[in-house]
Amino acid sequence: MNQFNKDVQNALLNNSTSLKEIFRQQLEKTVNQLLKSELSAVLGYEAYERNHQTRNARNGSYERQLDTEFGTISIRIPRDRQNKFQNAILQPYARRLDTLETMIIHMYSKGITTREIADLIEEMYGCHYSPTTVSNITEQVEQLVQEFHQQAFKHHQYVCVFLDATYVPLKRGTVEREAINVAIGIRSDGGKEILDYSIAPNENGEAWNELLQGLKERGITDIQLFIADGMVGLQNAIFSNFPQAKFQRCWVHVARNLMGHVRKHDRREIMTDFKIIRQAATLEAAQADLSNFVAKWDQKYHRQLIKIQNYQDLFTFYDFPPAIRNTIYSTNLIESFNKQVKKRLHKKEQFPNEAALDRFFVTQVMDYNDKFENRSHRGFKTCRDTLDAMFH
Repeated sequence: MNQFNKDVQNALLNNSTSLKEIFRQQLEKTVNQLLKSELSAVLGYEAYERNHQTRNARNGSYERQLDTEFGTISIRIPRDRQNKFQNAILQPYARRLDTLETMIIHMYSKGITTREIADLIEEMYGCHYSPTTVSNITEQVEQLVQEFHQQAFKHHQYVCVFLDATYVPLKRGTVEREAINVAIGIRSDGGKEILDYSIAPNENGEAWNELLQGLKERGITDIQLFIADGMVGLQNAIFSNFPQAKFQRCWVHVARNLMGHVRKHDRREIMTDFKIIRQAATLEAAQADLSNFVAKWDQKYHRQLIKIQNYQDLFTFYDFPPAIRNTIYSTNLIESFNKQVKKRLHKKEQFPNEAALDRFFVTQVMDYNDKFENRSHRGFKTCRDTLDAMFH
């Protein structure tokens, strides 16, 4: 007889009220063990096993509390260095253990249509869920949407905030592509999270101003740097809400705009030269490299190069420690998130209304935040003291 059976037997014989606690502890232990085993299957080797060929490895864990019928259990969700592990037991936004309903919501968050979900449920479980019923179940996420947009922030200072918009098809009478404006922040300890998002007909200064105003009202007091493209009206929105912040114009957007005016046979060489500028060790060296770049290409592309020379916010990232410059020179970080969202959207030709889009997008946000909020982004931890000092 194992220890669990002994504990249950003793509780029954003694008419103990601790039987529920025994099940809670066993459930907690079992789920955590399953998560460890699942990671081992992904990596291809057990913990502490040294003779393995894979370059991937375990990389700590983060904790989540889950409500069950036996009480709250603490779950340690493991991570791997290459971020390939996607546990199948617990869904990122769930706060209760899986039921058929939460599984439906999970499939919905992955971009599977309501009709496809209904067919899958019937095939797997033999019970019929109409597309309308599935749609009604996904509306349970509505509470998450409200909580996300209204909850006060746990942290009040962010080293940098990335701003970018992605466009998705949305039906308002006719189907139009509308903007989802997204803000991702990184703290001095390297933890990153999606701070907020908003849905608007298009990306404009007014929409960004409203989003940034909301960040202030919910408790963010200080942001050192904003990284974004050079959209008209965006910087006014930033400085009206966070006047002490600095602005970094995205180098990738600048390069794309330049390449749109460059002859095909010059593109590779120009891109190499432009990259050299950004990789300079000091601000002075970067400015000298920019001058050399302009001198070399000015005769062919004078109008475009004059515009780049006049940017006052191209080298702001040099005001920050070298360890994080590869992160803050562009909006690559936020564009990577938007790209992942688009992959999950490929099955959805359109959203029938804004509420449906809201529900889908908040599941992506909570997935991202569960993974990265307490996981240090590369470079930040090594210079945390310097970054903290910049807030004083």
